[in-house]
Amino acid sequence: MKQRRRTWTRIVFFVISCLLLVFISGFVYEWIASKQDKLQYPPPGELVDAGGYRLHIRKLGSGSPTILLESGSGESSLSWRDIPKKLSSFATVVSYDRAGYAWSEEAATPRTGENIVRELHVALKNADIQAPYILVGHSLGGMYSRLYAQTYRDEIVGLVLVDARPENDARRTQEIYAKERPKVNPSPLISILLERVGAFRLFPNFMLTGRVEDQDRKSFVNIVASPKYFRSVAEEGDLASTTENAIRGQHLGNLPVRVIARGVQQNLTQFGISKRGNDQIEQSWQIGQREMLKISTNSKFIVAKKSEHMIIHDQPELVIQVIRELISKINPPRSTAAKTNTDH
Repeated sequence: MKQRRRTWTRIVFFVISCLLLVFISGFVYEWIASKQDKLQYPPPGELVDAGGYRLHIRKLGSGSPTILLESGSGESSLSWRDIPKKLSSFATVVSYDRAGYAWSEEAATPRTGENIVRELHVALKNADIQAPYILVGHSLGGMYSRLYAQTYRDEIVGLVLVDARPENDARRTQEIYAKERPKVNPSPLISILLERVGAFRLFPNFMLTGRVEDQDRKSFVNIVASPKYFRSVAEEGDLASTTENAIRGQHLGNLPVRVIARGVQQNLTQFGISKRGNDQIEQSWQIGQREMLKISTNSKFIVAKKSEHMIIHDQPELVIQVIRELISKINPPRSTAAKTNTDH
């Protein structure tokens, strides 16, 4: 009996020792690789003071108004891919990383929409990037763009909402998600642990399937993934309701607003949502897209017929077209773009 206990003790000790060795090896590997990443992937823009920390801001092109791109939840400036470069052929375009994302430093202030908008405003002034602005917000970034337009109305001449998150969507779908109980992303603590031991770098296809698209995984691992990123994304999600409340019932007068909504239903069944629940969630989202037309007396609705939520990836040329045509309305002598269609 004693001999059997000794044998099992040795086996358990051996297994624990192997796991500990793997953990330490992964940690050392990730530490060395992340240090190299900072040298191999320097920020393409500049780090600008936002009031206690620095935001990474990249400016391309010239002319007025300035196009300001606001990314979705968990999406950095890199998520826009070639859109900024293409926009810069006829306008000034600014992309940036919110606090904690990619090259930006982490903020000490809570990640409420109010703080995010105010700190971006400070950074733009410090970077000498002058208004007027056309705000282009994707997903959660659409809510931040709307709050920015509401807070600094005199600086904004146009707003493009790219499958933006509606302020009432969470209220409408709360009971649906409670019944469905879908699979959720790991907690920030688990994500930080996985990142620290090199799991994302060693097994990107396994770890990032369903979270990051194939062609973006290298940049995610080398530039975006970090403890500050996972903390910031989680806090933004936890405090998103503060932005929803701030823009609920919003009216921006006759500000030119373009709402681009996805035309292809998202497939949430891969995350444990039933077909019925998926349909209900999609219906709520589409209702919200059309509700956003009410925020201005000068709004237009465009359907991205070939796109799911990531319209900026599925139909980037449509996004560019809508922005170009909006500029033509603001600066008629400088552009001869055609009229926007309602379906693409």
